[in-house]
Amino acid sequence: MIPLRDDNPSATPPVVTVGVLTAVAAVFLWQWSLPPAGFETAVYALGLIPGVLFGLHALPAELAIVPAEVTVLTSMFLHGGWMHLIGNMLFLWVFGDNVEDAMGHGRFAVFYVTCGIAAAFAQVLPDPHSVVPMIGASGAISGVLGAYLLLFPRARVLVLVPLGFFLYTVRWPAQLVLLGWFGLQLLSNAFADSGSGGVAFGAHVGGFLAGVTLVGLFKRPGVRLFNPLRG
Repeated sequence: MIPLRDDNPSATPPVVTVGVLTAVAAVFLWQWSLPPAGFETAVYALGLIPGVLFGLHALPAELAIVPAEVTVLTSMFLHGGWMHLIGNMLFLWVFGDNVEDAMGHGRFAVFYVTCGIAAAFAQVLPDPHSVVPMIGASGAISGVLGAYLLLFPRARVLVLVPLGFFLYTVRWPAQLVLLGWFGLQLLSNAFADSGSGGVAFGAHVGGFLAGVTLVGLFKRPGVRLFNPLRG
């Protein structure tokens, strides 16, 4: 299930969303310009390594180019490949502009980073000894999805649904799309092996829950949140 666009135009230019997209793309092009060994070095030097963050392991001196605490932020701008990058940026492009519109540029920027930090700790706390680097913007973007769910649950989203060898497009309410996505993350996280790398499902769950929890604090005054008891 791949979101392509929504029917929810924003009233203000999404300058923060576009800025994040541009910055992440620029960082990835820099990564891609490196030789294979350099690409891996960048991931270990700027990615979030739980054991290093908690002082349980140490990086070689040539890799310790930023303090371990800073990698909580730098890791959000790194990606492991083109599909990793495109998938994250597509979700941010579809859902980010409306959340930014509902919060304002400054609040949205702080919200995005806060959700990214919450997502990072949701991923690393269950296995603080891990030496597997965590990279990607998906934790922060998951927070954007959680906020969108409470802000615009009835907006229609055009999604691409693969069924076998065929691709279909359907328009579903955002509530269905986002709750379905979150349920898949919960299920995947339950069976994931945190020590083997791969997709950081814990970060997706943690970021989404952070977005749901924090949206009320960051939205503009007067912006109404969806209440399932009130409609």
